Amino acid sequence: MNADDAADRPPIADGGESSGGPEDELDHENANQDVIAVDSEDTAQGTVNRLDAHTGDGIRHRAFTCLVFDGDGRLLLAQRAPGKRLWDTHWDGTVASHPVEGQTQAEATEQRLEEELGITPDQYDDLRVTDKFEYKRYYPNAGVEWEVCAVLKVTLTDVSLDPDEEEIAGLLWVDYEHLHEHPKWYRQLRLCPWFEIAMRRDFSE
Repeated sequence: MNADDAADRPPIADGGESSGGPEDELDHENANQDVIAVDSEDTAQGTVNRLDAHTGDGIRHRAFTCLVFDGDGRLLLAQRAPGKRLWDTHWDGTVASHPVEGQTQAEATEQRLEEELGITPDQYDDLRVTDKFEYKRYYPNAGVEWEVCAVLKVTLTDVSLDPDEEEIAGLLWVDYEHLHEHPKWYRQLRLCPWFEIAMRRDFSE
C-alpha cells in the first residue's frame, strides 16, 4: 500500500458538517451503522459510527471498491444515486462500500454487487483483490472519506443487471484502456475520487 495516496492531491474543500443540520444528521441511516476503524496498515482498531467516520476530520476506516468488467474488457461505470450523502450523482467504477465487523472485503463486495446491481455469484468466478491504498478527500460542506480501500475486480460471464434505483442512478459501459489512458476526457462525468485513484494505480490487464 502506498500511503502517499492519502495526500498526493489537495482536498476538494474544507470539511464541515452536513448542510442538512444536526437533526438531519442524527436521522440519516448512516447514524445507525458502524464501520471498521483501521490504522495505516489496515489493521482493525475496533468499530466506529459510520456517520462519525465521515464527518468533521473523519476517522480512518476500511472500505472497498470493485471494478466490474465484461468479457470484452469494458468497465461498468455506475452513477451514485442522488440520495447518497457524499458524492451523490458522481460516477463510480463500479460499486464501493464498507465491510462490517467479521466480514472480508470480498464477502462485502459479493453482497453489494447483488444488492446494488442484482449481480449474483453465478455470473462470475474470478472475484479477487488486486490493490489497496489509503486516501483522504473532503466533500464540500458535507463530510469526508478517509479510507484504506481495497480494490477488487470481477469479470461477468453474464451481464444481466437489475440495479437498485435507491443506490444506482445510471449505468455506462466504457472501454477501460481508453478510460485509463485518457481519464480527463471522462471527468465531465464527475468521477468518484477513490475510483480515480484506483484507476490510475492500475497497470495490469
